[in-house]
Amino acid sequence: MTVKHKDKINDLIFKELIKRGYSLAGNTRIWDIADSKLWYLTPKQAQAYLDLDKTEEYKSRMIDNEIELLKEVIPKIADKKDFTENITLVDVGCGDGKKAIVPINILKNKHKINYCPIDISAYMVNKAIKNISETASVDNVVKFQWNVSDFENLENVTELLRKDGEDLLILFLGSTLGNFETHDLLYALQNSMEFGDSLLIGASLDNTTDGSELARGYINPEVDNFLGHILIELGFSRDEIKFGARYRHHRVECFYEMKEKKTIKFQDREISFYKGDQIIVSHSRKYNQKELEESIKLYFGKYEFYTNKEKNWTLLFCQK
Repeated sequence: MTVKHKDKINDLIFKELIKRGYSLAGNTRIWDIADSKLWYLTPKQAQAYLDLDKTEEYKSRMIDNEIELLKEVIPKIADKKDFTENITLVDVGCGDGKKAIVPINILKNKHKINYCPIDISAYMVNKAIKNISETASVDNVVKFQWNVSDFENLENVTELLRKDGEDLLILFLGSTLGNFETHDLLYALQNSMEFGDSLLIGASLDNTTDGSELARGYINPEVDNFLGHILIELGFSRDEIKFGARYRHHRVECFYEMKEKKTIKFQDREISFYKGDQIIVSHSRKYNQKELEESIKLYFGKYEFYTNKEKNWTLLFCQK
């Protein structure tokens, strides 16, 4: 089968396939385009992630654990940090903004809050602005051209937001850390901060001894629906691909396997896939606390871990 209709092919995803090429695992050709920038290219993709957020298993594991820990930890951080009267809260990878409501509601009792959502997806930024404006009492919601941005540009964003006599608190929640190369991301976060700024990272902890069990938790219709949009943007139909997940190199890889031969043509280039070929669409690094601390201490002179009783989620409060 050949796909060559220009309006069916997302050029950014196609170019990633061309640029990265494939590797061989035995006779299996594997394309690795695991990059979270490709997850939210369209409103449908972004909404599919928000739909995943609402599922019982994902909500319990990735949402509720962090929210409960935020409720417990934010008052402790506020007591230790002694924030100034005005705080600018920079919500990096904001999603729909609902997690930020927890620190806002706690801090607003003693502080004036400016809220600035940052996300690679304009759809997410608009959701966050709407949710915070309607459900959280903040003094100002920052709306400017840099709301739609990524962590690589964070240094420029924080420079514009920083004001004398005000504290800057960066939120990086949702275990988003695991979706990137750890040191690249931590360097970018640290580089965006000045002395006195604070950073709160939320990360899931891996306490399992069986990585394959962890990977099986990703194989469900909701995750498939979210990540499958990447293949649909390339012109595949659902019945041409099979979703899978595996654990290797301390991370869960989600991928799609070709059920049949298919050629994709876009402009003057083409890629032929054969039955059994795979496209990796996501990596999710899993840390234990010791591994995470070994990385954190390379970038921050002051940091503190706040871990829940189940030892499956931690919040790291970091300062320069």
